[in-house]
This record gives sequence, C-alpha cells and structure tokens, in this order.
Amino acid sequence: MGMLRRVAASPYALWIAFLLVHIVVGGLALIGGKGLGDVIFVYEPWARLAAMGSSVVGVTTDWVYPFGALVPIMLPLLFGVDNYVGGWLTLVLLVDAAAFAVLIVGREPRRLTAAWWWLAFLLLLGPIAVGRLDAFSAALAIIGLLWLTVHEKAAVAVLTIATWIKVWPAALLAAAVVAFRTRWRIISVAVATSLIIVAVPLIFGAGMHVLSFVTAQTARGIQVEAPVSTFWMWQALLHVPGAQVYYDAPLNTFQVSGAGTAAAGELMNPLFAVSAVVIVLIGIRAVMRGTPVTRVLPELSLALVTAFIAFNKVGSPQYVAWLAAPVVIGLAYQGRGFRTPAVLVGIIAGLTQVFYPFLYDWLLALDPTLVVVLTLRNLMYFAVLAWAVAALWRKRHRAEAAWDLLPAHAWPSRTPRGAEPQPATVERH
Repeated sequence: MGMLRRVAASPYALWIAFLLVHIVVGGLALIGGKGLGDVIFVYEPWARLAAMGSSVVGVTTDWVYPFGALVPIMLPLLFGVDNYVGGWLTLVLLVDAAAFAVLIVGREPRRLTAAWWWLAFLLLLGPIAVGRLDAFSAALAIIGLLWLTVHEKAAVAVLTIATWIKVWPAALLAAAVVAFRTRWRIISVAVATSLIIVAVPLIFGAGMHVLSFVTAQTARGIQVEAPVSTFWMWQALLHVPGAQVYYDAPLNTFQVSGAGTAAAGELMNPLFAVSAVVIVLIGIRAVMRGTPVTRVLPELSLALVTAFIAFNKVGSPQYVAWLAAPVVIGLAYQGRGFRTPAVLVGIIAGLTQVFYPFLYDWLLALDPTLVVVLTLRNLMYFAVLAWAVAALWRKRHRAEAAWDLLPAHAWPSRTPRGAEPQPATVERH
C-alpha cells in the first residue's frame, strides 16, 4: 500500500497517466470522427469563414454561443488550415494540462486524489470530453475554483472568461458570491472582465449580435438526451401515437415530439430559474448559519451546475463535463467528505459513454437497453442534485469541517517555502 501511494503521488506517474488518458480519449474521438462531429462539421466552417472575414459568428451574425467561444474555435487554425482537428485536440490537451498542473502543484494528498478522479472521469466520459467547447470551459473552471482562495481576482477573471465561452460557469461565480465575504469584489471583477470581453466585438460593430446567444436557442425543441425527454423516449419506445424521435436540420440535433413536449420545453427555463433561486437561498442560509466556505462552495456549485443540466431541454452529452469542476474542488477541500458525489458523477460519465457517441444511432432507433441506460443516467442527475441540496441544508458546524483544507498553492505563481494548506476556519476575507 505504501508503494502504491508513493507511485500515485509521483509527478512522473501523474503526468504519464495524464498523457495516456488523453491519447486514449483523443484516439477514441478520432474513430470515425464520431466524437468530433461538431469540431469537423460546425467549428471548422465557422473558423474558416471568420478567418476569411466573410462571416464572423457573434459579430456579423447571431450565434448560439457567447463571443468568447470564438477564441478556442479560431485557435486550431494556427496549426494549419488542413490540420484543424489535430490543432483542436492539441489545444484541449494544453488547457487540460494547465488545469492539471494547478491541481497537483504541491502534491497535497487531497488534490492528488482529485487529480486521479478527474483522469478517471475523463476516461469514463470518453470522446465527448475532448470534442466540444465544454472541454475548454471545464478546464478553466477547475483553474478558477482552485485559485479562488489564493488569487481571487485572477480566479474570478478566469471563471468569467469561461462563462463567455459557455454560459454554465456563471453558476460557479454565483456560488462564489454566496460563499465568500468578498462577494462585492468578486462581482466587480466579473463585471469588469465581462465589459472588456464585450468591448472587443462591439468595436468591430457587433451590436446586439453580441447578446444573441441569450435567446438563440429558445425556440428549439427537447433534445433526446435531456432529462425531461425521458418520458417521451419511453412513449416512443412503446409506440404511443405522436411520440417519436426526429431530426432538426437547422439545429443539427435529434429531438423528441409528442403530446406535451412544447409545453414542457417552455417550462424548462422558468423551472431552472426557480430552482436556482431556491438553491441560492439555501446556500445563503448555510452561510448565515456559519458554515465554512469549504462546505458551501463545492456543494452550492454542484447543486447549481446539476440543476442547470437537470432542468435543461438541451441536455447534450458534453454537459456532463461541467460536473468535474465542483467535484474536483470538493475533493480538494473535503477529501473523503465529497466521496459520494464523486462516485455518482463518475457513474453519470460512464453511463453517458455507453450510449454516446458509438451507440448513439441505436439510442435514436430506440434500442430498449440504451433507453434504460439513458433513463438511469438522467435519474442520476437528480440523485446528485438531491445530495448537494441536502448537504447544504443540513446544519454544518465548523467542528464538522475541522479537517477541511483551503489550498496553499497556486501554480504558476511562486508559493512561500513551507506553505501548508490552511484549515477552513481561517478563510481569507
């Protein structure tokens, strides 16, 4: 056991495992291009058109993503216009490596556990972990959360940048505002960073196109992978009249139809809004009762991000990648205290890879086994949400968090010699 622990703590073993995981996942993504469909058929055309200046999404036209997403979409062109996929996978490797370096610096045992969990999570999730924009936002989210108690302003700036790539990290910023006493500074840095980002497309005449992502997907139907679609997937499987899976060509997605789907789709955004407000209020209650940040930030982040997925009519497989950041910070702060959600999220990742991408056609054909797998995966979201909300609600005395630790290291900045992780009771204000 001692030898195993020494190997697990070895930086050589960690980085070799990191490279092997990305080689395996990247290799799987390249098989038939199934894990890189958006990269090949959506991102690359956007990048080429923007490079030619004929159409810049988010600037000259409306776009489904925030403007910041254009940066990771354009960067692979630096590796050559004919090597876009290779450039994409290389960039994902590099941004993940940056997050991994931040995570393992100082080789604190809990952060090493979180690092090994993240590698296992990427393997379980499979090709989709590297085949979408969410890979960039997830890695930046991990960096931002780990920096929050060491370099707050830089952390908030990173989380804000991640939000302008994909919207979901806004949930992490909201959790930080609730959990930390420096909430007004967090808000001001986030607003300032956002203004700087928005100024770029506005200078080039984007106008209201810069905010088009807010309403771009409101008219879409319910995607087959979304938790809310489960009811109609079973109806389609049982041949209930009107229930079926169909392809929406303009959006390049497969959706479900049937009695009540339109109403259910319209209810999703209000339902998420209500659930988010309730969760934030529970988080505020926890803070007012003296719960340390190590017991608020991870649980509140996990609850908000999971609600974002659970009450979403899109529910794409890559959304699972969002759950990594809250689990990583939870393991880094609490260690074994965050074991339950870590296991549950790992199961969600594994179940997702069962049906996506290689057996996705079978799911669309309503294979009974895969519909069961999808159902179990969607139910697991609510299990994670229930755990996070219950953990926030339960009175958590500081004595319960006596073994929680706040990070003392923040790569790439220099750390004072001999610096050790600090107990949760000495939160920086």
